[in-house]
Amino acid sequence: MTKIVNHWIGGKTAEGASGTYGPVTNPATGEVTTKVAFASVEEVDAAVAAAKEAFRTWGQSSLAQRTSILFAFRALLDAHRDEIAELITAEHGKVHSDALGEVARGLEIVDLACGINVQLKGELSTQVASRVDVASIRQPLGVVAGITPFNFPAMVPMWMFPLAIACGNTFVLKPSEKDPSASVRLAELLAEAGLPEGVFNVVHGDKVAVDRLLEHPDVKAVSFVGSTPIARYIHTTASANGKRVQALGGAKNHMLVLPDADLDAAADAAVSAAYGSAGERCMAISAVVAVGAIGDELVEKIRERAEKIKIGPGDDPTSEMGPLITATHRDKVASYVTGAADEGAEVVLDGTGHTVDGFENGHWIGISLLDKVPTTAKAYQDEIFGPVLCVLRAETYEEALDIVNASPFGNGTAIFTRDGGAARRFQLEVEAGMVGVNVPIPVPVGYHSFGGWKDSLFGDHHIYGNDGTHFYTRGKVVTTRWPDPADAPSGVDLGFPRNH
Repeated sequence: MTKIVNHWIGGKTAEGASGTYGPVTNPATGEVTTKVAFASVEEVDAAVAAAKEAFRTWGQSSLAQRTSILFAFRALLDAHRDEIAELITAEHGKVHSDALGEVARGLEIVDLACGINVQLKGELSTQVASRVDVASIRQPLGVVAGITPFNFPAMVPMWMFPLAIACGNTFVLKPSEKDPSASVRLAELLAEAGLPEGVFNVVHGDKVAVDRLLEHPDVKAVSFVGSTPIARYIHTTASANGKRVQALGGAKNHMLVLPDADLDAAADAAVSAAYGSAGERCMAISAVVAVGAIGDELVEKIRERAEKIKIGPGDDPTSEMGPLITATHRDKVASYVTGAADEGAEVVLDGTGHTVDGFENGHWIGISLLDKVPTTAKAYQDEIFGPVLCVLRAETYEEALDIVNASPFGNGTAIFTRDGGAARRFQLEVEAGMVGVNVPIPVPVGYHSFGGWKDSLFGDHHIYGNDGTHFYTRGKVVTTRWPDPADAPSGVDLGFPRNH
């Protein structure tokens, strides 16, 4: 019997009423294992209404109450991390160790939310004028929404909702319809931790559900992670409806390798960052820029390592890389490799014909490595989101930097070098939001914020960290004067208030 994933509204399962369902496959077998209910406009409205009703009390709850629930949720999440990782592997396809890593990175933001007291401290200035004090405070927005991608079905939602609810908001999550089970399990754990009904809700679906969240008058803010075209649409549409928006888009992350770099370390890093999670990461390294005469040696070291990667089902402990999320996505990724030679690239490794014995119907693709890729090639210009690494050549640091900065994306980047001066110059000159120095995937820890530049971010706030707290709250300034018992009535004064 096919499993059905339903919505979570008002603290309990809500069976889909629209009659529309989407298929969820096991990427390793290609088999449809699950149906996910797609929400109608009315079902989205029900989730928002539940969140709005819950905000009446949750928005006034004490910090102690909020954080005690989050501490309980953290303990449950830690105890069930293997179970959640198994759900991720079954629907996304990534290997179990990678899925566990995803849960661990989500836990970092739960940790941050458990200590939200410090981030929500206000400011007070006393005696700014005679017996006048001024205080700045931050208050929750109300109902906020998160729209999240398939590649991290547990981690990216946890980049959003723990901080949002810790700040006193209520939350409606619209996860990817391709791997929805993890989000519902998180909702169940939140309820078990004692979160009041309606504070956290999950609605599944497609553009119907997304558009309703973007236009709903009771949704005050929208967080999004996904591709650049959709991020731009989310930002434009939600902003036009008066909402606060943080929309994180796509990427083409570059890794510069200078001639003085440790080439073995650089090759290890390039392979890990390009092919981990089958390249389905917005922070994957998809372009290596080899500077100077090291290019041939570096490409050979990458090839040697890439050829040894074991590809197989995510639940096989010996697998290092799993399948892609869907057959359609697999075919699109393959098209960049099959067309690369005609666009001037040298195909060093072609993984488009890869299959796995016993799992012939899975969404498999092998490792691909393209060398001497021109910047005009589609394989370089587009976000492929698969296990394809492009190597570009540059004669000088300046030429390499120009390549990076000419890209419309500005999510993350890295430099590998032993030269501290070159690294310092790069981190100041490169046009990207996250920079790694001898670190290939510079995803910030939870108490620093994550976000890119240019077409990789639409909106004013990065996600989680201090930016996350500010995004989910709004400031208020209170000016107070209390009369002293010794004061005599001063009478009416129509001039400017005196500040001395």
